[in-house]
Amino acid sequence: METAVIYVIILGVISGATGQQVEVEPEVFSYPGQTVNLRCALINSAGNELTQVTWSYESKEGNRINIAVFHLNFDPSYPDSPVKGRVSFSPSPPNLNSPSIQIRDVRVTDEGNYICSIFTFPAGNRQGTTSLVILEEVGKVTVTASSTDLVEFSSVSLFCSSSGSSLSFLWLNGSSEVTASDRVQLTDGNTTLTIVSVTRYDQGPFRCHVFNAVSNGTSAPVNLSISFGPENIHLTKSPSQDYYVEGSDIILMCSAVSRPTALFNWFLNRVPLSDTGRELRLINIKEDQSGNYSCQAFNNKTMRNETSQPSVISVLTRVSNVIITASSTDLVEFSSVSLFCSSSGSSLSFLWLNGSSEVTASDRVQLTDGNTTLTIVSVTRYDQGPFRCHVFNAVSNDTSAPVNLSISFGPENIHLTKSPSQDYYVEGSDISLMCSAVSRPAALFNWFLNRVPLSDTGRELRLINIKEDQSGNYSCQAFNNKTMRNETSQPSVISVLKPIVNASVTSSTNQPVEGNAVNLTCEAAGSFFARKWMKDGADLIQTGRVLSFQSLKKTDSGNYSCNISNPLSSVAAEYIMVVNYGPENVQIKGPSTISLNQTLTLTCSAESTPTANYTWKLNETKILNNSAVLTKHITDLSDSGEYTCEAMNRITEKTSSAVHGLTVTQYLPGKQHGCLSAGAIAAIVITICFIAAGGAAGGYCIYKKNDRRDIQESQEGNDMQQRNKKDPLPHNTDDQEINTC
Repeated sequence: METAVIYVIILGVISGATGQQVEVEPEVFSYPGQTVNLRCALINSAGNELTQVTWSYESKEGNRINIAVFHLNFDPSYPDSPVKGRVSFSPSPPNLNSPSIQIRDVRVTDEGNYICSIFTFPAGNRQGTTSLVILEEVGKVTVTASSTDLVEFSSVSLFCSSSGSSLSFLWLNGSSEVTASDRVQLTDGNTTLTIVSVTRYDQGPFRCHVFNAVSNGTSAPVNLSISFGPENIHLTKSPSQDYYVEGSDIILMCSAVSRPTALFNWFLNRVPLSDTGRELRLINIKEDQSGNYSCQAFNNKTMRNETSQPSVISVLTRVSNVIITASSTDLVEFSSVSLFCSSSGSSLSFLWLNGSSEVTASDRVQLTDGNTTLTIVSVTRYDQGPFRCHVFNAVSNDTSAPVNLSISFGPENIHLTKSPSQDYYVEGSDISLMCSAVSRPAALFNWFLNRVPLSDTGRELRLINIKEDQSGNYSCQAFNNKTMRNETSQPSVISVLKPIVNASVTSSTNQPVEGNAVNLTCEAAGSFFARKWMKDGADLIQTGRVLSFQSLKKTDSGNYSCNISNPLSSVAAEYIMVVNYGPENVQIKGPSTISLNQTLTLTCSAESTPTANYTWKLNETKILNNSAVLTKHITDLSDSGEYTCEAMNRITEKTSSAVHGLTVTQYLPGKQHGCLSAGAIAAIVITICFIAAGGAAGGYCIYKKNDRRDIQESQEGNDMQQRNKKDPLPHNTDDQEINTC
């Protein structure tokens, strides 16, 4: 047996003082033969012992009997009742927290209240009540109409009937619910639907939907036939044009919104035609069939009619035979001309074209006689055409053959060019001069050099292997033998130059000497415009042929170059100038004190160009030539004195010298320094005493003593040098003694 669908309306809860609740469905609906479930559940049972559940039935008269009992310690029991054999716990045995029951094959007599009582300890008894309602199923839903064949804006009523109990009614138009409005009325518990002033959109299908809590049903659809129109009448023509050429085929179509379909009649200029039907065919139409066409639609059910707006049919004859004639076609600029256009056809319009551009009226252009005549006053070269006359109407057009005007003008805008285009040309070049001018017919050309006519004619003048004496201002003159006008070009300058060759720089002297004056002269052959002097790659401000030095300086030495140039060539010449100077800043380097048997080395230097020659003197006595270095083995105290280095420049013939003082010293071992005794100077051969001038109280004396044997410079001198390097003072020997006082 099928299980009935349970409809829960309100969730019922019975609460106790402890917060326990019994949850049941307050109302359950079903119909005969179905299975119904009655649910019961205890909420918040924590802390209580569930011992028993009892289901009771209370009839409509108020009699209550137990129908199902379950104790925790016993099996479920079902006392005698109208539902015995059809009632059971679900599940069985039940869970005391949710002891629901199931009643199979329900009957109308099963309708009433069912009470679920749950016994708990120590909280006590808790219960909830469910009302079971048994309904009759919906069946035989039928709709009837007052009429189904209607005219728009009349009224209609629909009636719905059905078997069953506790029925509800709902009307549908298609899939949409019908609700009450100004035009829609729902009466008799929604069993009657009345539509006041129906429209074409109320045709349905209409259905009546009937339902109760356990079943539903829908009627068969009912459609309404609603006649309306005609309206929205519309007239179209094919092809859709404003104008038609004579002989065309035209179809006129008439349509209207109407039920049933409208009948159609036709009119030309409001006069009825014999044609009927929604289509009117005009075959091989003639110009006299032009006019306003309209159609009328008629509904034989609503007895209404409607007429369309008129559609204009305009028939025209094609354009043909378009011809232009001209007052003259051979003109001189600034004269006048008239062009005349003729054509066959109807409703013609005329338009003039110059090339692809439309000709419009202006100060010089006149359009007269309905644009059939074009007059140009004071024509210009741009008015040569080609001119065409374009004739048209609404259905056709045609254009005349082109007419060209020959307009002589010029010469003007004369232009002289040279090739190659240069400011300067090297002698021997080939030059081509070209002359052009705007002119019709083509101009004749003559040539001039410095305004003097040349024998050459034509637009090109060739100058082959040109010479410097052919330089000058060239011009050309253009002449038009039709307009009898001429124009001369601006002059074009031809400058011919010789290339620069054989550049050189020469000096006014072969041996420049510091302090003397010198001139460097830059020379070359050819045509030249500029000279540029440079020293060691740096530009000088002098630009003349001669570079002058009033008083040479040694810093003027360097590499001089002279660049001679013209616009076509450039040549450079070089000159290396060495300024002879000196000698100057003579210096001697070497010791100022030395001991006997040591080697003296003095080096002399001087600033000089060329390198100086050196001569050495000792106390004005020449001792060495042509050497910058003096090397001497000191063998005697007489080597003391003033050493002079004299430097000489053989070019400048100048000399310069420097003096270097040298003292040769020798000390005796074990002797004290001071004045000598009489016995100590007995063997002195030569005594030289220098006493300071001006009565000075102090001075020094040098005493030198020689015996028969010579001091051996090679051995003893070397030994002495080694001892001098070790001792701060020199040692005395048996042969000599030096004291100062």
